[in-house]
Amino acid sequence: MNFAVTRCALIVTACLAGFGWSGSAQADPQSFKVPLSGAREVPPVETPATGAADITYDPATRVVSWVITYSGLSGPATAAHLHGPAGQEGKAPLVVWMSKQGSPAENPIEGQATLTPEQAQQLAAGQWYVNVHTQANPGGEIRGQVIPPKT
Repeated sequence: MNFAVTRCALIVTACLAGFGWSGSAQADPQSFKVPLSGAREVPPVETPATGAADITYDPATRVVSWVITYSGLSGPATAAHLHGPAGQEGKAPLVVWMSKQGSPAENPIEGQATLTPEQAQQLAAGQWYVNVHTQANPGGEIRGQVIPPKT
């Protein structure tokens, strides 16, 4: 009788441990380092400007956050966006507005947004790019592809 109770207790403990393990197995946040330049624009833009976007994505919450720094633009940054997925002509719909709408972008540009499940899949597939716009280059002065980290 004592053996049966011990055996039952071990089975229950193993099951509970299994449920606890599967519930805590979540993907770690991902970090993306995105270099930005005029050469990456489509078509390329001649500019001495460069920049970098540090992007973090948390799959558990679908929250993406970013810090974009830049220098050498032809004038103040008017906006920054995440675009994707890109079409054949290199243009893609605006997915996430990264700078404050209606006001010049500050340096650095910082923010966060919650993605839809479809947007999260596009980001994970490397279908998005960062674009920083200026008055002289309204289509974008510097750009960089968001490439998923290697797993």
